[in-house]
Amino acid sequence: MGPLLGTARHPRPARRLPEGVTDGRGDRVSAPLGRRAVAEAVGTAALVAVVVGAGIQATELTRDAGVQLLADSLATVFGLGVLIVLLGPVSGAHFNPAVTLAAWFTGRRSADGPSARDVAAYIPAQIAGAVAGALLADAMFGKPLVRWSTHDRSAGHLWLGEVVATAGLILLIFGSARTGRARFGPVTVASYIGAAYWFTSSTSFANPAVTIGRAFTDTFAGIAPGSLAPFIAAQLVGAGVGLGLVLAVFGRPAPPQTAPAPLHGEPELAPTLP
Repeated sequence: MGPLLGTARHPRPARRLPEGVTDGRGDRVSAPLGRRAVAEAVGTAALVAVVVGAGIQATELTRDAGVQLLADSLATVFGLGVLIVLLGPVSGAHFNPAVTLAAWFTGRRSADGPSARDVAAYIPAQIAGAVAGALLADAMFGKPLVRWSTHDRSAGHLWLGEVVATAGLILLIFGSARTGRARFGPVTVASYIGAAYWFTSSTSFANPAVTIGRAFTDTFAGIAPGSLAPFIAAQLVGAGVGLGLVLAVFGRPAPPQTAPAPLHGEPELAPTLP
C-alpha cells in the first residue's frame, strides 16, 4: 500500500505500526506476540522432529554412518527451508535462542529489534517446542519417550565446531540483512546448516533450544544431558563472534533516516503501511 496523503487543515492521523518487530533478517513481522510465540514453538518443534525423525529413519535403513549423516542433513535442509518460508512472515522464523538474542542485542537501541518482552516469550517457546519435537519423533517411530540420550559429545574440538557453526550462522543472517539479501534466507540459511553438518566436527547443532530438545532422545541425533552446558556455552560464544564478524565485515549500520517535520500549512505524509 502506498503512502497516504493527509490535508493541512485536517491531517489524517498516522497509523501506528503493528506490534511486530524487525526479525533480524530485515523483514518486519506484525503478528501479536502470542501468535509469534506459538509460531516459534511450532517451527522449532517441527525442526527438531525433522532432525530426530530423519536420524531414526536413517539408522533403521542403513548401518553406514556417512549415509545416515547424509540423510539427516538433506532432511534438515529441506525441512528448515520450508519452515522459514511458512513461518517467517509470522515470527521471523528464528527457531533459535542464539538468533533471538543476537537480534535483540543489535536492535536494543532502536525500535528495529525484538524487545526484552519478545525475547522472554520467544526463548521458552523455542525450548518447549524443541522438547516436544523430539518426543513427537520418538513417538512416530515407536521409541521410548523421554529417554535421555547417552550420546556423549564432551570434547574440545566439538565445542570449537559449535563456535564456528553458530558464528557462521549469525554472520550469514545479519550480514544478509545488511546487504539486502534477506529474501534469500530460506535457501541460504538452510544451505548453510546442511553444509555445516559436514564441515564442522559437531555436525552443527548451532542452536541452544535444539540442543536441549535433542537431549530427550536416545537416538542418532541425541546428545547426553551432561554435554549440554558446554555445547550451549560454545553456541553463545559463537553468536558473539558472529556479531563481531558482522561489524568487522560490514561496519556499523547507517543511522535510520528520519523525515523532516512538515512546515505549517503543508500536507503531511503518514507512514507507509506494510
